[in-house]
Amino acid sequence: MYVAVKGGERAILNSYRLLDQYRRGDPALPELSLAQIQAQLPLAVSRVMAEGALYDPHLAALAIKQAAGDTLEAVFLLRAYRTTLPRLGYTEPIDTGAMQLRRRISSTFKDLPGGQMLGPTYDYTQRLLDFSLEGPTATDPPPAAEPEVDNGAADHAMPRVTDLLQRDALIDSDVPPPGDPAPFDLTRQPLGFPADRPARLQNLARADEGFLLSMGYSTQRGYGNTHPFAAEIRYGSLEVEMIIEEVDAAVVVGEIEVTECQMVSQFAGTAQDGPKFTRGYGLAFGYGERKAMSMALVDRALRAAELGEPALAPANDQEFVLYHSDNVEASGFVQHLKLPHYVDFQANLDLLRRMRAEHDMAHESLRHPTSDDAEAATP
Repeated sequence: MYVAVKGGERAILNSYRLLDQYRRGDPALPELSLAQIQAQLPLAVSRVMAEGALYDPHLAALAIKQAAGDTLEAVFLLRAYRTTLPRLGYTEPIDTGAMQLRRRISSTFKDLPGGQMLGPTYDYTQRLLDFSLEGPTATDPPPAAEPEVDNGAADHAMPRVTDLLQRDALIDSDVPPPGDPAPFDLTRQPLGFPADRPARLQNLARADEGFLLSMGYSTQRGYGNTHPFAAEIRYGSLEVEMIIEEVDAAVVVGEIEVTECQMVSQFAGTAQDGPKFTRGYGLAFGYGERKAMSMALVDRALRAAELGEPALAPANDQEFVLYHSDNVEASGFVQHLKLPHYVDFQANLDLLRRMRAEHDMAHESLRHPTSDDAEAATP
């Protein structure tokens, strides 16, 4: 037994060294630095931060390097590190209306206060391989982030499109409930059902982008009751404030980049409120437009029951969506199948062999009946 344990330990240590060699690749090539990953793979860094539920571009870059580019493994690493950190307090709610925008578009209003800002996007590229990137590229100075359309708003203010609709009572209100209770904390409380919207949004904010994308896509293909419009998508940076007890005031503790999406859908309304649009909301760390859009679609789909709509599609099922959207949980459950299951498999193998033996004996007796069986079958 001791020899087997030592042998297994030696094999595991060797696998560590092999993994280091695999991650490093050809030693004749320069090693990737964390600064390079952070600056030149910003979308990967954003995704790892969002699904790892920790805003730290440097640590996200480290996780990506350690995981050899496997974003799911990097999310796992960042999420595990996050659990070791002390919680010092809670920040004030961020105001995305005060965002320093790099991109802001609306597919519902062409001319809106503040204008459209295309910003950095793949939307207008041809999806053709750019072979000029095989070598060093020239670095041109970045253009000024000016609105593509300017409607003369004071100081280039960028009000939310949904705020404009809410001002005219054309969309459901999005205000805190009476008493403004503390929101559900998914990191400290187990998820229960039915889950309220704050709990659902927390779950979706760190959910796997691919899962949310497929769920959001399903709602557009008829597995849901909504016809969404992208009221607004905005990406930029904003300050984060925290109340410091010693000074009894909000103090800026940092600046983060986020992507926000607000979807609007048609809704018949009620006799009291009348017809109104309803909204779906998505927010992701960094530049995560596809994640924020998918999150908004799924958020709206999960509101079906509370809005009195049929909740028959997979995207309407809270338990299905929320339990299966976490990629760390999903990866762990799938990959645990690689662990030894020798005893369980041998038990199944023995059972299968007994069942096959009984099956073969039964068929053999039918093909070659005994004299007693023949006499019993004679009328």
